Amino acid sequence: MCCSHNITEKDIQPGRQDSSYLEKIKGMQFFDPHVHMTSRTTDDYQAMADAGVVALIEPAFWLGQPRTGVDTFRDYYSSLIGWERFRSSQFGIKHYCTIGLNSREANNEALAEQVMELLPLFIYKEGVVGVGEIGFDDQTAAEEKYYRLQLELAKEAGLPVQIHTPHRDKKRGTTRSMDIATEQGLDPYMVIVDHNNEETVKEVLDRGFWAAFTIYPFTKMGNERMAEIVKQYGTERIMVNSAADWGISDPLAVPKTAALMKAKGISDADIRMVTYQNAITAFGQSGQINEADFAAVKEIDQSRKFSGNTVLRGGQQPRIDKNSVIIQ
Repeated sequence: MCCSHNITEKDIQPGRQDSSYLEKIKGMQFFDPHVHMTSRTTDDYQAMADAGVVALIEPAFWLGQPRTGVDTFRDYYSSLIGWERFRSSQFGIKHYCTIGLNSREANNEALAEQVMELLPLFIYKEGVVGVGEIGFDDQTAAEEKYYRLQLELAKEAGLPVQIHTPHRDKKRGTTRSMDIATEQGLDPYMVIVDHNNEETVKEVLDRGFWAAFTIYPFTKMGNERMAEIVKQYGTERIMVNSAADWGISDPLAVPKTAALMKAKGISDADIRMVTYQNAITAFGQSGQINEADFAAVKEIDQSRKFSGNTVLRGGQQPRIDKNSVIIQ
C-alpha cells in the first residue's frame, strides 16, 4: 500500500462534495468488514471498487420491517451466499458474509426457533466467515437466549462471531455481550465487537476482543473521531467499517476515513491495519479468506449469468464513464 500524493486537512472539509480525495488514496486497498450491500445499488459497488475496496463482508441483518416466516430468512441467507456474492464479483470485489439471527427479530420467539434450525444449513457454506451480526437490541431475555445459542453454534463451527452492540444503553450492552461470550467459552480473539465508540473501546480492547467501528453519518462514529481513536489506542485489534444499510449511510466510509486519517498524519501502515489487514486477520480465522482471491475476482465479465440473470439489462453494455452526464 503506497501513495505519493500529499493531503492535508484543508483538502477535506465537512459537507464538501469532492472526489479528489480518491487521488490521495490511489494505490491503497480496503476491506470493508461490515456493509449491507443488499441495500445498495450497482453504482455503489462501482464507486467502492473505484475507491480501492477489494473485499467486503455482508452480515445478515434486520431488513427494516419484521419478517413473518422462516422461508423469508431462507431466501435472504441464500441471497447472501448466492446472488449478492455474484453481483459483487461483477464489479471486481470479493464478497463474504456472516450468517445469523439478528437481535431485533430474536424477540419473535416462535419464528426464532425455526430460524435456529435453519442456521446450521448456512453457516458451513463457502464464503461464510462468521456468525453475525448477533447480540442485543433492547437487551431482552429472548435476545440473550438466542445470542447464547448462536455463540454455541459459532464455537461448534470454529467461526468468528460478529456482535451487534445496542444503540441504547450501549456501554452496558457491550459489557454484557462480552461477559456472555466469555461465559459461553469463546476466545475473545474470535469475537468482533461492532459499533464501538469512545465509551466502549477501552474495555473491549483491554479484554482482548476485536473492536470494530462503524462510520455512519450523524450517529455511531464520525471519521474525525475515528482518527482520534487510532491516535490514542493504536491499531491493534481495531477495524473500520461502513455498515451502509438502508438508512442514511455511506458505502465509501472506509476509503474516506483512510483519506482523513492520512490528512491527520496517521501513517499509511497504520491506515492499512485498520482499513484492511485487521479485518482479514480477524475473519480469516474462519479459514475462508485468501487474499489471492481479491485479484482473481478482478477478471470481470458482466455478461455472465447467475440463475439466468446478469447485472446488465436488455442488451446493456457495461457503463464505462460513470461521470458522464450522458447515460447511454
